[in-house]
Amino acid sequence: MKKKWVKKTGKIVGYSLLVLILIFSFLLYRFTRTKSDQEVLDTFKEEAFHPTIRYFNFKNKKIRVIQIQKELDTSLPNLIFIHGSPGSGLDFKRYLSDTLLNAKANLITYDRIGYGMDSKVEVLNSIDQEIEVLHQLIQNYSEVNTILIGYSYGGTIATASPKNYKSKLLLAPAIKGELEPMYWILNLYKWKLTRPLVPNVFKYAAQEKFKHRTELVKFENKWAISSSFVTSIHGNSDKIVPYKNSLFLKKIYDKSRFELITIEKGSHALIWTNFELIKNKIITLIEN
Repeated sequence: MKKKWVKKTGKIVGYSLLVLILIFSFLLYRFTRTKSDQEVLDTFKEEAFHPTIRYFNFKNKKIRVIQIQKELDTSLPNLIFIHGSPGSGLDFKRYLSDTLLNAKANLITYDRIGYGMDSKVEVLNSIDQEIEVLHQLIQNYSEVNTILIGYSYGGTIATASPKNYKSKLLLAPAIKGELEPMYWILNLYKWKLTRPLVPNVFKYAAQEKFKHRTELVKFENKWAISSSFVTSIHGNSDKIVPYKNSLFLKKIYDKSRFELITIEKGSHALIWTNFELIKNKIITLIEN
């Protein structure tokens, strides 16, 4: 009798977990699916500024670029926003829509490979190749008139780029592989049973997460090659990309070209929760 009860209970728990995973997977898909060009344009319908969308090819892969100004004003600096994992260029929608930022700069973002229109194209899993993509995007821009703004893994890419920009603004950047937390939820990607239920965008984010520990090590002696002034904004309660990453940057950069802004009890969601702080810092970098 006891064995039957244990078996029945086990089945109920198992089915319940499966249902929860299915619901979780649906919600992940619902809120993270890649938007079509028209859907991207529709998100700006109520805004004062409406973007143009263009594409460029990188090794036969199409990359979508969202550019607010139809024609770039060469007298203004360029703000290049680089998103994290998972994510998209629309993570920066509030910045792209901001009136003051649009008056002071050209605003551009893009969907990194694996997070763009073709969700079947896997992520690059290479910081070197991510830098190549970035450099191809900005090849016609003046580097000294360009500010990179990278969030999370986008901050990693911005830091790693060796070009000499007007400035780099890092938002909770991942820098040290040994600091990367590996959370239980990543098992949904590792387990063969649950992997088919995980949306592609989260599979790719998991791939990048596992790859961080080896990829980041390759750049330990390269982070400070660029002569750009670097600002890092980081919450000291960030559980996704620990604050110690920015403390490490503080150690390797000369004080004359590095600034660390700490958000007390700040989380990894800082690009949404601390918009005014980040926006004001961007304006300061533009005006310097």
